[in-house]
Order: sequence, then structure tokens, then C-alpha cells
Amino acid sequence: MKFLVDAQLPPALCGWLRERGHDALHVFEAGMIAASDEATAARAEADGSVLVSKDEDFVTLRLPDRFVFLWLRCGNSTNRALTTWLEARWERIEALLEEGERFVEAR
Repeated sequence: MKFLVDAQLPPALCGWLRERGHDALHVFEAGMIAASDEATAARAEADGSVLVSKDEDFVTLRLPDRFVFLWLRCGNSTNRALTTWLEARWERIEALLEEGERFVEAR
């Protein structure tokens, strides 16, 4: 799978995703760290990427089903705490995305 990671999440998350065999690009790497949510959404749509964010604005911006959205509903945390939180949920998240789910909310 191909992921675009939003600015609210650390670039290190891309490394974590790559270790699991996925393509991952952080908006910083794409030169879009200051981009608007609309521009980030357009990039995910154009690239066919799963947009990964904690930003609730993308719930509306993705309509009508413009791009696949992985909404991480976790608080601010260290990189290690984030990956620990995500590891506990990743098997289910990955399965949903592979089944074609276009909106995944991880709590």
C-alpha cells in the first residue's frame, strides 16, 4: 500500500510503515509541510495514497469518497508511544484497507 502521512504525525511513522513493506511519504518529504488540508487531500487523491492523519477535517474533505483515509484517534505522544499504540491495532487496520475499506477510524 501507498501512504501519505500528514504533518500532525511524525516523519518516523513513514519508516515504521516502510518496515512493514509499504510505500510511505511524509508531507515534509514531499515539500508540503505548510500545505493546506485541501492541497494534502488533493495529493492523496492524485497519488492514490492512503492519507494518514489525526486531523478531523479530512473526514469531510474526503467526501464524496475522494481518497482512502486512515484517521488515527490518538492523543499527542512520543514516536515510541505512537508506534506501540499503532502496533496493537495494525493487523485490523491493514486487513480493512486490503479489503477495500476507504475510511478507517483507529481508536
